Amino acid sequence: MEKRNLKGWLYLLPAILFLGVFMVYPLIDVFIYSFEEGYNSAAQTSFGTGLYNYGKVLRDPYFLQALKNTLILVLITVPVSTGLALLISVGLSSIQKVRNLYQTVYFLPYVTNTLAVGMVFMILFKKTEYSDGLVNMILSWFGVGAIDFIDGHYWAKMLTLCIYTVWVVMPFKVLVLTSALASVKQDYYNAARVDGTSRLRIFTRITLPMISPTVFYLVITGFIGAFKAYSDAVALFGTELNVAGMNTIVGYIYDQLYSGGGYPSYASAAAIILFAIVLTITCINLLVSRKHVHYS
Repeated sequence: MEKRNLKGWLYLLPAILFLGVFMVYPLIDVFIYSFEEGYNSAAQTSFGTGLYNYGKVLRDPYFLQALKNTLILVLITVPVSTGLALLISVGLSSIQKVRNLYQTVYFLPYVTNTLAVGMVFMILFKKTEYSDGLVNMILSWFGVGAIDFIDGHYWAKMLTLCIYTVWVVMPFKVLVLTSALASVKQDYYNAARVDGTSRLRIFTRITLPMISPTVFYLVITGFIGAFKAYSDAVALFGTELNVAGMNTIVGYIYDQLYSGGGYPSYASAAAIILFAIVLTITCINLLVSRKHVHYS
């Protein structure tokens, strides 16, 4: 038995080393840097240790703005994208003949370069001196005046970012949910139809509980992905996100590392704060899942 255990650990050793070097060690290193005041990465020196970096970050208006933007993005895009993906997946499951074709069409945005999709969205939404953009043209048909979605009001820009984020993440969710729906046994549906159960009740009592582990997985990964958002904002509003008022926490960390000579201590503190937020939300989701996720 001991030889079998040793053989198993030997198989796991490469993965353990990889995770240790590239995930565990950097996390510990960042945690240490976050307490070192005035850390100089070139000289490997600091003035002292304490909570100064955390206080500095939490009082920084740019970080507070980035935190606000990220939370709004998370609270809007995760439920909206998951709900839309579920509706589309249910619709695709009822179209057997061309389901594979539609799956491919919906998946295309996921494999397309993020910046390329962002440029297309910017063209659609951006208001210029020559054109108000396609979206404004459509809105004008309903008597709505031209809106500057890229350089205008904060909520107009946030709406554009949310729409773009939902568009980018939804294809993956559609593909995963469609596969989950296909794995539900037809015997349950046949028995429900024999009893005269309505479609809505079949969905809420059979379909949703059976695919709840997949939905839970998408919600968890959706929260983590939304908290890591950065390239989406850059694709729409450029690299000067603080000027546009559309920076995210990851963008703030990047700015602290590479702007003005770099402030690794502040960036590390912001990264630990982000880690704590994501960990807290993940734990809350795990607690909620105990009652609402059914593993067959």
